Amino acid sequence: MKKIFISADIEGVCGIVDWRETELADAQSAYFRAQMTREVQAACEAASEAGVQEIFVKDAHDSGRNLDPSSWPENVRLMRAWTRDPYLMMAGLDASFDAAMFIGYHSGAGSDGNPLAHTMNTGNARVLVNGLEASEFLINAYTAASFGVPVVLVSGDKQLCESVTALNPGIKTVAVSEGLGGASTSIHPSLAVHRIKRAAAEAIQDGPSGELPFPSRFDLEIQFKQHDSAYRGSFYPGAVRKGPLGVGYSCSEWLDALRFFYFVL
Repeated sequence: MKKIFISADIEGVCGIVDWRETELADAQSAYFRAQMTREVQAACEAASEAGVQEIFVKDAHDSGRNLDPSSWPENVRLMRAWTRDPYLMMAGLDASFDAAMFIGYHSGAGSDGNPLAHTMNTGNARVLVNGLEASEFLINAYTAASFGVPVVLVSGDKQLCESVTALNPGIKTVAVSEGLGGASTSIHPSLAVHRIKRAAAEAIQDGPSGELPFPSRFDLEIQFKQHDSAYRGSFYPGAVRKGPLGVGYSCSEWLDALRFFYFVL
């Protein structure tokens, strides 16, 4: 592999458990932004040591201004803030990449594997793609697949990792925490860094294994928490109401699905 794309989030880093710990302006977040940086650095170091020439990191949480790259390998490029296009957490990806890694990812809306479980924002209760509960992993993995780029590593909470393995056992996973109700039990933060680096090295050495099923058609549904959000979303061209809280949309191109999510979700 010569070129790797890394998408980094924070709600799946080791130890995080409260929304205030995710917010740039809150003092509690400094530690977890540092841990996010360490976990991404582990994947970058493994890739660089394995001979990967180009590493592109998308800071994909909230402001997009969470990571400190000062100690990373010098062959890493970092995208901060947001492009304002439908690719969102995958901005900067194209077909030239050999593989993608997701660091700090988390369980999606409608699940209970993480106290901070959500999909893209906290305004929805469930997001479905062809009947599957859609986490940010699933959405972004489909985006990668649309470019022909395989996902080879995911780190985050245990439930997310189990769902990834169920979809494609060939994707390496690193579970750094396990949610229970409003709590989460995590491994030691340095052990999380060590395991991510080891798994990243193995993922690069082994290469892609198996395939994430990529549908030829996409039936999407968003169930909002507030009925007025569903009413607003129903005006998107081609959208249909799915009860008082839901909006649906069908398409054959994944970019059309991303456009729907971008303007409605």
